Amino acid sequence: MADHILKRFDEDLEKLNATINEMGGLTESQFAKALDAVRERDTGLAEQVIATDARVDALDMQVQQQTVHLLALRQPMAVDLRVVLSSIKIAAALERIADYAKNTAKRSIVLAQGNAPASAVSGIDRLGRLVRTALKDVLDAFAEEDVEKAHDVWQRDEEIDQVYTGLFRELLTYMMEDPRNITACTHLLFMAKNIERAGDHVTNIAELVSFRKTGTTFAEARPKGSGALYTTGAT
Repeated sequence: MADHILKRFDEDLEKLNATINEMGGLTESQFAKALDAVRERDTGLAEQVIATDARVDALDMQVQQQTVHLLALRQPMAVDLRVVLSSIKIAAALERIADYAKNTAKRSIVLAQGNAPASAVSGIDRLGRLVRTALKDVLDAFAEEDVEKAHDVWQRDEEIDQVYTGLFRELLTYMMEDPRNITACTHLLFMAKNIERAGDHVTNIAELVSFRKTGTTFAEARPKGSGALYTTGAT
């Protein structure tokens, strides 16, 4: 009987991990398509991202249901309990990243109707590619239970913040130089913030990959590169 229960528990964990992997793949696709919609001024693709967000939400709900089932019926302990609890948080992070992709897609539709500085749009694309690569790598780290790879992703948060800070200042400069840029650059500012916040959630997932495997997150303080935005005299 004990072996049978253990087998069922392992099967339930495999299903949970499979759901998170599916959710991660869809979130990565959503994020990539949102960036493509901005770069290509493709409103049809943006509409597709917006419509598909409901699928990500459904997978998030599925993860919640599976974790409740595991907690109620299997009563996991130690490593298994960490896996179950971290799964809820990972799914929540992925759901938020998908929301940021949807919000970026929405703004890209408005942006496509006007003119925006080409270099600023390129800056959004550069920031987005950094976060997209980090998202792909952290999902690989999750699937492979690779703490070292997760730590590498975690350390990239500083570079993402630095690029965001530079883009923030560039957009403000465009707005001050020509008031006609204000509307487009305001949308780009919100996009940049959405993408930067998505990067923060990627970093959170990296920490959870470590927690699942070792019981701890990374010991050192998280590197941050955007503090200059909040210092006196910053532009």
